Order: sequence, then C-alpha cells, then structure tokens
Amino acid sequence: MNNKNHTNEKRHMSRTFKVISSTIALGAASTASAQDLGHKAPPQSMPIAITNATIHPMSSPTIEHGFILFNEGVIAEVGAGDRVFAANTRVIDAEGKHVYPGLIAPVTQLGLTEIAALRQTDDRNEVGNVTPEVRACVAVNPDSTLIPVTRANGIMTFGAFPIRGAIPGRVSIMSTDGWTWQDMAIEEDAGLAINWPSMRPSNNWWADEPDARQFERIQERIDEIDEIFQQAISYRDSGQSPRDVRLESMLGVLPGADGEEPANPVFISANDVDQINAAVTWATDLGLRTVIVGGNDAPLAAELLRMHDIPVIITGTQRFPKRSDSPHDDAYTLPIELSDLGIRWCMASSDDTAHERNLPYNVAKAVAFGLDHEAGLRALTLDTASILEIDDRLGSLEARKSATLIVTNGSPLEMTTNPIMAFIDGREISLESKQSELAEKYREKYRQLGITRDN
Repeated sequence: MNNKNHTNEKRHMSRTFKVISSTIALGAASTASAQDLGHKAPPQSMPIAITNATIHPMSSPTIEHGFILFNEGVIAEVGAGDRVFAANTRVIDAEGKHVYPGLIAPVTQLGLTEIAALRQTDDRNEVGNVTPEVRACVAVNPDSTLIPVTRANGIMTFGAFPIRGAIPGRVSIMSTDGWTWQDMAIEEDAGLAINWPSMRPSNNWWADEPDARQFERIQERIDEIDEIFQQAISYRDSGQSPRDVRLESMLGVLPGADGEEPANPVFISANDVDQINAAVTWATDLGLRTVIVGGNDAPLAAELLRMHDIPVIITGTQRFPKRSDSPHDDAYTLPIELSDLGIRWCMASSDDTAHERNLPYNVAKAVAFGLDHEAGLRALTLDTASILEIDDRLGSLEARKSATLIVTNGSPLEMTTNPIMAFIDGREISLESKQSELAEKYREKYRQLGITRDN
C-alpha cells in the first residue's frame, strides 16, 4: 500500500470514528434526558382515611358520602357515613371527589421503550424468534419518563409485554412506582406471550411471495411454536434433568404431569377468526389456559371462546374498522358485542407507549356508543385484574386488598377529569411528570410577560 492510500484510509477511519463517537454520545445524552428525576414514594407511615367522597368499589355498588381507611398498604375498611378514626390517623376530606381503584393497563411496553427510534432505549424484544426464558420485568426502566406521565392519568398498574418473534417471552405485572424493577414487580412471571401467525396469505402489494410459499411459512411458524411446547412437555415428564433454563421457564404454563391446571396462562396475540380458532384449538389440545390479545374477530369465534371460558384483551377502540365492508363503528362496539355474547374482556391501548395515558378514552369511546358506564370502569379495574389473575390484590376497593387507588374530580372516562391524589400500596404517589413540569415552566414564562388568559 502506498503512503497516499494509507493516509486516505487513516483519514477515512478517523472520520468514521468521529461519527460513531458522536452517535454514541448523542444516544447517551438522549437516554439521560429521558430519565425521570422524581423521588419514589416512601412506605405508608400512619393510617390514612379518605372521607366525604363518592367511593367506587367496583365489586359492589357505589357509596355516596363514603370513606375508605387503609394502613400499612392494605385497605382496612370501606363504608358510608361519618366515622370516628384513631388519633394517629391522617384524615383527608375529599368532599365532592371520587375514589376509584387504580387503573390497570394490561398490555404495554412501558419501561421497555423510551424513544422508539433510539435502539439504546428499546428493550421490547430479544434476539431470536423463540425466547420463553425472557422476563419483561428485568428490562423495565424504573426511571422512564413515560411512567410518571401514564401514572398522572390514574394508571397505577401495567402489564409489561415483550414483543416480536413467535414466543417473545414472559409477561410481568408491574406497579408504576419503585426505585428498582424489583420494587415495581407485582408478578415477575404472569404468563407467556405468543404471537400466533396469520392463517392466510397476504395479498398486499408488498407481499411478493406466491400463496403456496406463504402457507409454508405459516406452517413453519406454527410448527416452531408447537415444537418448543412438545420439548417442554418432554422436559417436564423427564423430571427436569439435565436442567434446561429455556424449557424450565415454560413449566408454569403447562398442565402438571398428573393433569393439574397450569399456574399461568398463555397470552396469544390473534385478531382474525381463523387465527383465534387455530390458536385456541391448539392451546386447548395441550391443556393450556388461554387469553386472547387483540380479538378483533372474537365475536365470530364466540362459541369456542365461551366453551373454554377464554377472555379477550381488546387492543384499543381508536382504530379503523377491520374490513372495508365493516360498519363504521365496528371497533367502538366490539366491547358491547363481547359483553352481549358472554365473553369476558378488558381494554388495552394500541397506541404508542408514550400515549399509554390515553387508555381510559378507548373505553370512553365504547361507552359513547352504548357500553354501560360501570362496565367500562370495570374493564379498566376489576375485570382487568381478573384476567391478569391479580384480582386477589388489586382491581377493587375491598378490605384486605392493596390500597392502590386514585382520588379524582370526576369519572376517569372523561378527558376533563384529573386525578388529584394517588396511592400505591398505601404510599402517596406524586402525580407530577415531565409534562406537568414543562406546563408550569411555560405558564411561568407568560406570567413574567404579564400575559394571562384574560388578556
């Protein structure tokens, strides 16, 4: 190599190194700026009673002029009328306000992604198509700025779902406050996420493979899912020796060797009726407990879903109808259809993680089109807790359940409603976020300029 070429190569390498260094620095700066700097709440230090409020237990009728008493993170009493409390009780007069259980977002990537375009802040998926050993909770960033934004609209609990791949990993149920992911984890392993393939070939313009090849790929994907389950069953029956971490991670969703019911469900993402039918048939044959995520065509598979008591997590109503000949309100009335058909359901959002706070308005859309208001509230609280199998602790305001609740100035389904207080396990949670800080910053700007609404 002559000296001139060598010099040019060195210059090129130097420029490349500078670009890479700048990109890394930019990524680090972006990550740092996306860090929540708020303090986490300390444990409850004294009994707290919220009085003179309208209490919405969700598991029983609404209580006017009611109170709720909780201590050491647990609800002690819910009742109506005046009540004398112990001297060491902090009494909060919430006249004119409402108390609800903390809202639950069942399917999210909260804490797993911050800026979708920046790979360093995106932990939604692992390398590989089948990774059942992955637990979403360990990747959740407790300092995500998106968590306080979501929490400020009353969402106190969320399901962290890994995505992509045939079996992307295990679902974790998390609270929206904690110093570490361990502090936030309610259920580290709540079940296994499965993405069921489409059962029909695509005729979209970008699908340039013939139908026969697409059918082959579909079958390969199904075989891949089934194969890992067959391996896990063999591993279970062999006495789990030698130890295999990957297969061991699946034992919780398998029935016992003697036919005992699985400890956890599988969450199968499926929307088309043929997807739902195929997935449910496969899961039932293996003795799995199933939850359908998506379920746009669930009414068309109603008999099968009812037969096996399979619930549906609807992934949002803020979308177009599924088919060109569907009614314009197809998405808005899906919750009503499922209720009428006797299928258990709850609501998730299909929006970007940054907009997870808008989850209640997906239910509000269904209420505007005829869904019972109380049913809509249960779809964000008790019904969600039941489907996620955490209703022994969360989802309703009852004695001996977690004191995870919100105090609001109206129904959470109304966009004009603002939570004014929130508690997780009895700990009073800050409702401030980066957005509220920015709002106050610019209000101060206009105050300094002497500009007010009246001007």
